[in-house]
Amino acid sequence: MFKLSDNYLAKDNLFGKSGVRVPQYDQASMKMNTSKHPIWVHFGGGNLFRAFHAVIAQELLNENELKSGIIVAETYDPEVISKIYQKCGGRHLSVVMKSDNTLEKELIASIAQAIYCNKTSQEGWQQMAQIFENPSLQLVTFSFTEKGYKLDDGNGNLTSNAKADMQNDPEEAVTNMGIIARLLYRRYLAGQYPIALVSTDNFSQNGLELQQEIMKIANGWRENKQVDQGFITYLENERLVSFPWTMIDRITPNPSLSVGCRLKAEGFEDSALVHTKKGTNIATFTNTEETHYLVIEDNFPNGRPCLEKAGVIMTDQQTVNDADQMKVTACLNPLHTSLAIIGCLLGYDTIATEMQDEDLKRFIVNLGYGEDLPVVRDPQIINPRKFISELITKRLPNKNIPDTPQRIASDTSQKIAIRFGVTIQHYVTNPNLDVKQLRFIPFILAAWCRYLMAIDDESKQFTPSPDPLYQQLHSQVAAIKLGDSNQDKVHQALAPILTNQEIFGNNLIEIGLGEIIERDFLQLIREKGAVRQELHHLVTQHSYALRDH
Repeated sequence: MFKLSDNYLAKDNLFGKSGVRVPQYDQASMKMNTSKHPIWVHFGGGNLFRAFHAVIAQELLNENELKSGIIVAETYDPEVISKIYQKCGGRHLSVVMKSDNTLEKELIASIAQAIYCNKTSQEGWQQMAQIFENPSLQLVTFSFTEKGYKLDDGNGNLTSNAKADMQNDPEEAVTNMGIIARLLYRRYLAGQYPIALVSTDNFSQNGLELQQEIMKIANGWRENKQVDQGFITYLENERLVSFPWTMIDRITPNPSLSVGCRLKAEGFEDSALVHTKKGTNIATFTNTEETHYLVIEDNFPNGRPCLEKAGVIMTDQQTVNDADQMKVTACLNPLHTSLAIIGCLLGYDTIATEMQDEDLKRFIVNLGYGEDLPVVRDPQIINPRKFISELITKRLPNKNIPDTPQRIASDTSQKIAIRFGVTIQHYVTNPNLDVKQLRFIPFILAAWCRYLMAIDDESKQFTPSPDPLYQQLHSQVAAIKLGDSNQDKVHQALAPILTNQEIFGNNLIEIGLGEIIERDFLQLIREKGAVRQELHHLVTQHSYALRDH
């Protein structure tokens, strides 16, 4: 038996007997180096960070390419810090679940410090300020998810918290963007030291989004005389403050109870799962897939670790954008979101099981190859056709990845503009394409509107996944019942949704997709079982000729 707290340097044989790789550095020395010369801060202490970023840092520490570890900061959930990071001494077990049913296990110790960065915690609030005031800090990475960047309410209006942040002293910031801007202001006051702010969240042009949202806060402070013009000039100087774009890809579900039980049987004593009061699912271990990509724009004004030596692809902004557009808007995320929406309606509880459903598999094959791939620009560093093929034949069907459509369906309103809106825009602007010829994208958008009713295909109520706009959107379709056939009623219900450019990136009625979506929606609410019937009809009657699959 082994525990996270065991001395891995002295008891490496104990870990080795359980098939666990151990760090090749002394964690105590690493923590001491980090306190003196911090290099890397990460915001968002969730599962993706622990399964990917922390592993990258570990590889660099093992190779002596890094002397200090990662300082992780959590702005939302204090229990993540207290019940996982602090309780476990900054360690966790990384589990890679291979398709051959084997587990690749590694003890990760690359996290030097974990801080709850929220003004309700004065200790953490000041600790993070002091770290940002240190000239040695080179990069700050982020994995907030899309909604963590938003300063508006989904209708183009600033939230009350965003307005308050812009009006109040930076030390009173409450939004994620306000907190980051406050720390940058402290760095500016300390000496205008250079820094790279690296969003690794899963949406297109993430660096630009991060930059724009931080500038909203900063400009609000300037207008309200909370900061001087020099701070704005500092943020706008790319030689001092950069916002590199990235593409990240690694499917990392919530920790699985079955994986925890298996680890316990294999000798791991600390295989506990934690569900916090704020709804975070986290554990002493992470479970993730073997395939992974991280592509980063190489723009670091204060230098950086040699990330290439841990498999990170460093390149220019255009290549990052091409790779990201390929994945997020075409070759992975739209397929994943489609499985999530339809899977919830059909009562599935794992993505892998959905891939055994021939109708669902044919749907994403047609969506990926038939409608998404034609607008993809080949990034050269990753082959788009091979990427889709690997996703459909190996990654999504992997039964050892305990991912669920319910997890993927979270915050769909925040994702659709990227997952589907970018491809739709290509069909609108490209004279060689016709947006009205799309069949699979309109179907999934109609299915999402059907999902908002919270009634599955068996006519049973289900609990939709968390989404900041769910109540607002649900109210639009709440009066619709299965069997309704009144086109005017459906149009009046769906029009406020389909014309919302914040959600879709376009007014779908104006560009000609609204009528198609409403027609599909009417079919999907026709009767019990209509979702299955219409899905089967679509993939059998409207499939593209797909020579790739």
